[in-house]
Amino acid sequence: MIVPGIKQLLLGVLPLATLFLVWQCAAVLMDNSNLPSVLQVFASLRSHLFEGDMLHHLLVTLLRVLLSFTIAMLLGVFIGIMMGAFTRLNAAGDSILIIALNVPALVTIMLCYVWFGLVEAAAIAAVAINKIPTVVVMVREGARVVDRDLLEVAKVFQVAPLRYFFKVYLPQLYPFIMASARSGLSLIWKIVLVVELLGRSDGVGFQLGTYFQFFDISSILAYTLAFAAIILVIEGLIMRPLDRYIARGGYHGQS
Repeated sequence: MIVPGIKQLLLGVLPLATLFLVWQCAAVLMDNSNLPSVLQVFASLRSHLFEGDMLHHLLVTLLRVLLSFTIAMLLGVFIGIMMGAFTRLNAAGDSILIIALNVPALVTIMLCYVWFGLVEAAAIAAVAINKIPTVVVMVREGARVVDRDLLEVAKVFQVAPLRYFFKVYLPQLYPFIMASARSGLSLIWKIVLVVELLGRSDGVGFQLGTYFQFFDISSILAYTLAFAAIILVIEGLIMRPLDRYIARGGYHGQS
C-alpha cells in the first residue's frame, strides 16, 4: 500500500518525468541545435547557477514580483471593496474598469517608461497597473454577495468598527481575494519578464532577451526551468496551503 503523501508526490512528479522523457527523445531524434536535449539544458542550468549570475537575476525578478504583487493586491482590494459596497461609485467607475481590463499590458509598460523614464519605479508601476483591474473585479463581486444578515447582526450587537471589518466583513471576501491572488500571480510573472526585457538591465527577462540575441536556446530554457521551479515552490509552500486554510474556514478562528 502506497502512503498517501508518497502517492501525491508521485502524481506530481510523473507528468514532469514524462515531459522530460518526451523532450529528451524528441531532441535526440531531431538532432537540431534549436531543440537542445534535457541533459544539455540542465548542464547549462548548472553552469549559470554555480558559475554565472543566475541567482542574482532570479532574486531581482522575485523582488519586483513581490513589490508589484503587494501594491496591486492592496490597491485592488481597497478599490474592489469600495466599488462593491457603494452602488454609485461602482456605476461611475465601471467603464474605466472595463477599459483598464482591456488595455494591452505592452501599452501600459511603454507609457510608464516614456512618462517616468527607464527607472525601477516605472517598472513596478507598470506591472501593478496591469494587475489591479483583475483584483478589483473579483473583490467587487465578492463585496456584492456578502451576507447582509450577518452584517446586520454585528451592527445590532454594536461590534466595534475595526472588529466588524476584520472579523465579520473581510473574512467573507477571503475566498475572492485568494482567487485573485492566485490568478494574478501567474499574470504578474509574465508581465515582469516583459518589463525587464524592454527597459531593465537585470532580471530574468533581461537575461532571456540577451540570450535570444545570440540564439542560445539552452540558456533560455535553463532560465525558464529555474523560474518555473521557483513558481512551483511558491505555489506548493504558500499558495496551496493558504488556499486550503481559507477553504476550511480557518480564518474564522477565535482571536
